[in-house]
Amino acid sequence: MSTANTPLDDLDRAIIQATQAGLPLTRKPYASIAEEVDSTPALIMERMQQMLDKGIIRRIGAVPNHYVLGFRGNGMSVWDVPDERIQACGEMVGALDFVSHAYHRPRHPPLWNYNLFAMVHGRNRDEVMQKVEKIAKLLGEDDRGHEVLFSTRILKKTGLRLPGGNP
Repeated sequence: MSTANTPLDDLDRAIIQATQAGLPLTRKPYASIAEEVDSTPALIMERMQQMLDKGIIRRIGAVPNHYVLGFRGNGMSVWDVPDERIQACGEMVGALDFVSHAYHRPRHPPLWNYNLFAMVHGRNRDEVMQKVEKIAKLLGEDDRGHEVLFSTRILKKTGLRLPGGNP
């Protein structure tokens, strides 16, 4: 959803600026945000839900640093599955505990025939490859080919940023 025509009021801007570096790591993060922007936790949650509904923010969730947690063999597995089965295959793969996210992407034949991407985490590359084989067995005949693209470095993960906001 386009956000170009969705105006932000002062409270929305304050909430975004207060959460640009992530939610506070406290027992009650919405209360911490509310205190910072002079509001109430209930209103913070309501406004964040409205921003989600409008597409201003895409999601609220934890973004773990897999390297810090000891998972250094991270690989993006890419799969060629039948287009008519993409939803079912994506849901099966995305439900696995070692897959952090799975999503549909367009093919770019003849060079790129993969339409399902799934990030697989493991302590090393061998562990990731064992998990990819589990995905292949799960997909069965729907797996018409796959590859694994291993991470070589971690990129800084950030959320929505406003000009003049916190780094």
